[in-house]
Amino acid sequence: MKSTRAYTMRVRADQVQQTRERILDAVVSLAGDRPLARCTLPAIAERAGVSVQTVLRAYGTRDDLFAAARERATAHVLAERRIDPDDVPATVAALVDHYEARGDGVLLLVGQERWEPLAAEITAGGRRLHREWVARTFAHTLGRLPVDRRERAVDLLVAATDVSVWKLWRRDAGRTRDETLERMLAFVASVTRQLDPDTAH
Repeated sequence: MKSTRAYTMRVRADQVQQTRERILDAVVSLAGDRPLARCTLPAIAERAGVSVQTVLRAYGTRDDLFAAARERATAHVLAERRIDPDDVPATVAALVDHYEARGDGVLLLVGQERWEPLAAEITAGGRRLHREWVARTFAHTLGRLPVDRRERAVDLLVAATDVSVWKLWRRDAGRTRDETLERMLAFVASVTRQLDPDTAH
């Protein structure tokens, strides 16, 4: 009898967790295709296939819900942007694939940051994350530079791999994913050659 009750409780706990994750996925999904002001609790509930009351019971407030969704989205971003300093082309390819999946949503957030505090907070965090990605991805190149030149080098590599560069080729110029990757790698190679201590001035 006890084992049956324990099993039932585990099943219910799993169902509750799955519902919570579905709600978070709904927030992330909605934020990727509409302004944050339109990511209302009813819209989130509808996307998740639950009631508004279920959303509130799971997360309490909209602010707490969005905080949890940001944490989940950040975990996904870190998993997608795989880093291998010994294989920069593969790392940049993973970045382009990340932009393929989330780039349009990021650009939507960037477009809101001047009047939407939450969007500004999210994009500021994204910029910090990208700068850290650059520092780790290009650690070998940066490590060969004098300390006083590394910040400038990171600035250049951040620009070469920014989502706006992906947009320039992928969306504005209509290039394919592979063409976009080839151009970004060429851009990166140009920057790293310029940074080489033996050739840079």
